[in-house]
Amino acid sequence: MNTNVQYTTGRDSVLTDSAALVGRILVALIFIISGYGKIAGYAGTAGYMAGKGLPLVDVLLPLTILIELGGGLLIAIGWKVRWTAAVMFLFLIPVTLVFHNPAGLAAAEAQQQMIELLKNLSIMGGLLGLFAFGPGRFGVDARNKRA
Repeated sequence: MNTNVQYTTGRDSVLTDSAALVGRILVALIFIISGYGKIAGYAGTAGYMAGKGLPLVDVLLPLTILIELGGGLLIAIGWKVRWTAAVMFLFLIPVTLVFHNPAGLAAAEAQQQMIELLKNLSIMGGLLGLFAFGPGRFGVDARNKRA
């Protein structure tokens, strides 16, 4: 993967880098809030996961919190963004299939799960964009490259 990043100066560059920063934070926000929510409602989340038939909830839940909260924070600050985005993208594949599969559900519930599935697909698209283009100039990764 080509990790040589070239930065231009001028108004277009500031606009592009500012948009990358805001976009990165917006993608990270859902993971940060969700990870924190799992800590706050740990027992309920564990029960929900067990109810979906997941084994090893006592291992999977802390791992989920680490990926969501830790990964969200890494993306927000712009550190190791490409690889964090790749891990989070891969994490969302089974999460989406297990928790947001509308197949076989009653119409109203199927519609809600279809919305959740499409939301996750959209987030996955944003994560692929972060993987492809990195954090932009206003991230810890970019500062390390210029140092």
